Amino acid sequence: MGKKGKKEKKGRGAEKTAAKMEKKVSKRSRKEETFLYNELYIYNIRKDTWTKVEIPNPPPRRCAHQAVVVPQGGGQLWIFGGEFASPDGEQFYHYKDLWVLHLATKTWEQVRSPGGPSGRSGHRMVAWKRQLILFGGFHESTRDYIYYNDVYTFDLDTFTWSKLSPSGTGPTPRSGCQMSVTPQGGIVIYGGYSKQRVKKDVDKGTQHSDMFLLKSEEGREGRWVWTRINPSGTKPTPRSGFSIAVAPNHQTLLFGGVCDEEKEESLEGDFFNDLYFYDAIKNRWFAGQLKGPKSEKRKRRRGPKAEPEGADKQDSGEACAHAPLEVVREVVAEDGTVVTIKQVIATPGSSTQPQSDEDDSPEEAGGPWVEPRPRSNAMLAVKHSRLYLYGGMFEAGDRQVTLSDLYCLDLHKMDQWTVLVEADPETQEWLEETDSEEDSDAGEGAEGGEDEDDQDDDEDSSEEDGGERSRI
Repeated sequence: MGKKGKKEKKGRGAEKTAAKMEKKVSKRSRKEETFLYNELYIYNIRKDTWTKVEIPNPPPRRCAHQAVVVPQGGGQLWIFGGEFASPDGEQFYHYKDLWVLHLATKTWEQVRSPGGPSGRSGHRMVAWKRQLILFGGFHESTRDYIYYNDVYTFDLDTFTWSKLSPSGTGPTPRSGCQMSVTPQGGIVIYGGYSKQRVKKDVDKGTQHSDMFLLKSEEGREGRWVWTRINPSGTKPTPRSGFSIAVAPNHQTLLFGGVCDEEKEESLEGDFFNDLYFYDAIKNRWFAGQLKGPKSEKRKRRRGPKAEPEGADKQDSGEACAHAPLEVVREVVAEDGTVVTIKQVIATPGSSTQPQSDEDDSPEEAGGPWVEPRPRSNAMLAVKHSRLYLYGGMFEAGDRQVTLSDLYCLDLHKMDQWTVLVEADPETQEWLEETDSEEDSDAGEGAEGGEDEDDQDDDEDSSEEDGGERSRI
């Protein structure tokens, strides 16, 4: 590239930096507000109802923490870390506290144990035997940020933390990754997000798509080893903010997420609502295509039949008809930011799973196609071979829209999503109040028995960390 080209590129970079600064000033003038919660809700599957459970002395309000359920003591819910931000954004910090909810007695307890992880958000935590295993995350302040790839264990019998030093080459520092336990007793780490400073005031984000296995060495207590693995099959496209759960067959299920690409004059956010399964035994990914809704139909027996002339052309047409559809929409925010939302929609009949000898007549299958809208950071849970999906968020420009809808999917039938609670457009919440005239007390959200030892030393955040938190 000649000197002229370099000057032009440098000029465009300066314009882009100026535009970012102008957007930050605009955000401040709009009095952006953030609301965090420490409420506890229980969903009753049989009654199809939500119930708010009031338990004294809960953990302080937070988000981007991790919660794990274990069977010990009649059932326990363990929570570690996360972050707090005051409504006006003037106060922000990461937690490093550990809490347990005793499900049998419905009581909260803060467990104080030295030697644990530093304050962080976006980490991942799983139950492994009689331990909690914690990996990664990030910490951010006005001065700097750091991503982690450290591993800690918490012993559920002795209530003690230990930092592991696995051998082998492990994942690079990251947050928002997949962390799941395999049927063989290993721990899989997949994907995630991180960023690094390439030069002054310029950060580069990376959406990881590599996979690693963390395994305890047999006969050597406390010794662990990292191994990089390369699964076959149909892998998820690079993304962050996806959600995972463990299916009844011990396969790991991955849903949704978002892939960001920043361009000169627009921010493209590709949100997803697709499903993938990872089979750790076969070390293989495959897409979780749905069969689609079906009306009453007659069965027909598959059998050998003569292929009419031009069958190849007909089969090709059917394959195209069953291929996933890609829908691209552009949303223009009030500040002029253009957001391109790409949605991949599976069509009925596109399932890659084997078909039985008896199949439905395609001409008699039909009905409305119901599915969750594309989103990131949804909550997933599996109960009685059904996958439950709650909430999440999507973005339009600088705004983040929270969702409160609830869906269910039968993992045996894999036919279609069922809407349990519909998303009400009137009650969808923008995580930004543009006309608010009320100033909130910055310390109001920090109630609930917190201790200075349970948070990091820096209580201020940079203006940019709001975008980062949405990806964890």
